[in-house]
Amino acid sequence: MAKAQKDQDSKIQESLKKSGDIPVHIAIIMDGNGRWARQRGLPRAAGHRQGVETVRDIVKACVGLGVNYLTLYTFSTENWKRPKDEVTTLMRLIVKSLQSETNELHANGIRLTTIGNQDSLPGIVQKELNEAVKKTADNKAMTLNLALSYSGRWEIVEAVKEIANLLKDGKINTEDINDSLISKHLTTGNMPDPDLLIRSGGEFRISNFLLWQIAYSEIFISDVLWPEFSRNHLYEAIRDYQTRERRFGLVSEQISKNLKGLSNAQNLS
Repeated sequence: MAKAQKDQDSKIQESLKKSGDIPVHIAIIMDGNGRWARQRGLPRAAGHRQGVETVRDIVKACVGLGVNYLTLYTFSTENWKRPKDEVTTLMRLIVKSLQSETNELHANGIRLTTIGNQDSLPGIVQKELNEAVKKTADNKAMTLNLALSYSGRWEIVEAVKEIANLLKDGKINTEDINDSLISKHLTTGNMPDPDLLIRSGGEFRISNFLLWQIAYSEIFISDVLWPEFSRNHLYEAIRDYQTRERRFGLVSEQISKNLKGLSNAQNLS
């Protein structure tokens, strides 16, 4: 990015920070790689490779904005049903990306984590993932969380199994089972739920992604295919998010009253 572009981008980011809350946790369904390639008469692999470039830019933009967690739907459980050559290409691309990007992630203070059924991934993918996770474990600037071989239903089933075993072993009672306990046993138990869910590619579905966690997330659908999704489209989603009133089941008057009470308490302190 040229200096003039960097300066302009910094101004936009500062304006966003001043205009409202920046989401603590953003989750993205990265859709449209295949369609982008097909529109250009290219193999689907070309779309996935271009999609990696988009990931690189969006990660940098989120760090600059002060986003604490970024979760990317990288490969779903259902994606294993795709043609074998495409799955093989995706796995190779994941390995290549980890090998080429881990040092830069580490240099920029980004911590890498993963959610999903890691045991189902090829051994070389598991090896590269484990090394990248270990190398970046102590970083604080942002957590980049990759959902790999992941599905929301799989995750909930696994959490239910863990809780059932606790019951069987007498470590908890049925009265102990609540929202908090279930959240704790999900693969995202160490991070807050997403404030904002973005889906590129224009489809209006959540595709078995973070089914429990997005109960109160704000959702932004972009018609832009993922390989063409830029930081400016990210900024558009955040501007839209900042216009939303997040009520969590309450009414507007209750939100205003709670905010007023919080402000008074802060003034007294």
